[in-house]
Amino acid sequence: MRFSTFANRYQQNAGTVQLMEDLGKATAAEGPIYQLGGGNPAHIPEVEAMLRDAMADLAGDAQAFGRMVGEYDSPGGNLAFREALAGLLRDSLGWAVSHENIAVTNGSQSSFGLLFNSFAGPFADGRHRQILLPLTPEYVGYFDVGLAEQPIFDGRRPEIDLLPDRQFKYRVDFEGLELGDRYGAVCVSRPTNPTGNVITDGEMAQLREACSKADIPLIVDGAYGLPFPGMIFTEATPFWDDNTILLLSLSKLGLPGIRTGIVVAHPEVITLIRNHNAINSLAPSRFGPTLLTPLLQGKQLQAVCEGLVRPFYQRKRDHALAVIEHAMADLPLRVHKPEGALFLWLWFEGLPITAHQLYQELMGHGVFVLPGHHFYPTKIEGWRHQQECIRVNYAAPDEAVTEGLQIIARVARQAFSL
Repeated sequence: MRFSTFANRYQQNAGTVQLMEDLGKATAAEGPIYQLGGGNPAHIPEVEAMLRDAMADLAGDAQAFGRMVGEYDSPGGNLAFREALAGLLRDSLGWAVSHENIAVTNGSQSSFGLLFNSFAGPFADGRHRQILLPLTPEYVGYFDVGLAEQPIFDGRRPEIDLLPDRQFKYRVDFEGLELGDRYGAVCVSRPTNPTGNVITDGEMAQLREACSKADIPLIVDGAYGLPFPGMIFTEATPFWDDNTILLLSLSKLGLPGIRTGIVVAHPEVITLIRNHNAINSLAPSRFGPTLLTPLLQGKQLQAVCEGLVRPFYQRKRDHALAVIEHAMADLPLRVHKPEGALFLWLWFEGLPITAHQLYQELMGHGVFVLPGHHFYPTKIEGWRHQQECIRVNYAAPDEAVTEGLQIIARVARQAFSL
């Protein structure tokens, strides 16, 4: 068959493809499997009970259920949901937003695709602009959505602070941060996938000011942050203004299967999202918004995030750190300070093999992780660190996390010949 140049990008393997295919391989594989890769959230019994009750209420309301499954929603997304969310953002965070600042998409990945290609690539003035990622490593799902022939991402090497207890933390290198005509937007995730880093309030303020001066938007991926699911374990103040585009998701609440993304932005951006929805999918799904609206209105969702979700993942994080401390005490290992999300970023200093080779060895033992090099849009020459890190998801059951981390310790020990 003859494919267009557009199709070429879908004929090549990519980090996002590998991530999702590994999820499928782990499900179908024989023998013990330790799924510490991918981005699946945990199954929290209390959260799932709340969602089952909400679904039962919805199924029992013939009129509401009929509208949900039998009618298209508006291209901007369910109005009642957008109004309820705007009310939450006004009341809890003091943001001056209304439903006109909010749009719903069929998952955050579709939001990234539209936004990144809207602010990067070829422009009418002849320039090719990029999205600046001021703190890499960053989310692997960003890198393959660009439609332009030239790369649309510029990832910067971070500063590294070495901390007690064999931890470290990435920080934005503001020394060389200059925003000129080559950039169309700046993007950060907060908390950061893959590292669990939470960019500090001070760093966010500097990025916000720099974007404002350069007259380009600051895109903040809040899939793990506030107001939901609230997986932030350190002090961090959420912010929003007309020059900020905030992306939220229902996935990490425990609803990845319903593919519901949310964009909070200036109405001009919301119009772009709405029109994209209409042209490419007619309308976003009604399921997630219809299910969650009563929980937003009754403030159950906020209570669950604060009282159940955040403490649950804090306990999971602490359990994983304790296993690492015991199983990997003799290894040259540092762990990025885990301030949020559901990942640990392990740095094996001086690893004799590459992180990809370590990943392949671990798959042979039934352990699925992600090698760190996928989380950089381009290779940073002369920086071996990119090949020394792996991402571990600690949302799996404690027994699987314990056994998986112990296997990682054994395989890494063999690599170091200890």
